[in-house]
Amino acid sequence: MKQLGIAIVLFFVSTGAYAQNREAMKKIESARIALITERLGLSPDQAEKFWPIYREYTMERREVRQKFREERKDVDVKNLTEEQSEKLVQKSMEMKQHELDLEKKYSNRLTDVISTKQLYKLKTAEKDFQQMILKRIQEQRQRQDQNQKMKQRREMMQDRNNN
Repeated sequence: MKQLGIAIVLFFVSTGAYAQNREAMKKIESARIALITERLGLSPDQAEKFWPIYREYTMERREVRQKFREERKDVDVKNLTEEQSEKLVQKSMEMKQHELDLEKKYSNRLTDVISTKQLYKLKTAEKDFQQMILKRIQEQRQRQDQNQKMKQRREMMQDRNNN
């Protein structure tokens, strides 16, 4: 899921205005919900109970990661001292432990709603969704690069024709 967060950030950086980003985020979230619901085979009753718990888990996990990013944002990773490196490693371990604790807590809550088989499928669905997002971002970047190259070629051709 760490890469999903990165992918979403990259997605927003690569798209246009804020409104477009909000709309894109809604589409991403809808696609994630659809994929997870389908992969887990959630009944309407399960879905009604599952999604509030899963959203709560997602928000807490996001907060943990955001806190870690904020703690390291002012650190120049290219010129780290040994002490700074040690602190970052320690903070990273603490974040991972906190994420593991959250996963245990919410796994217990989720298995009151879904089976352990569905819980396992959830992990697979999350990874698959993350890979889908990364692939789409890569494809979008390739298209943008191709469009930029085509634009540059057209400009060069126009310059030649004008001279």
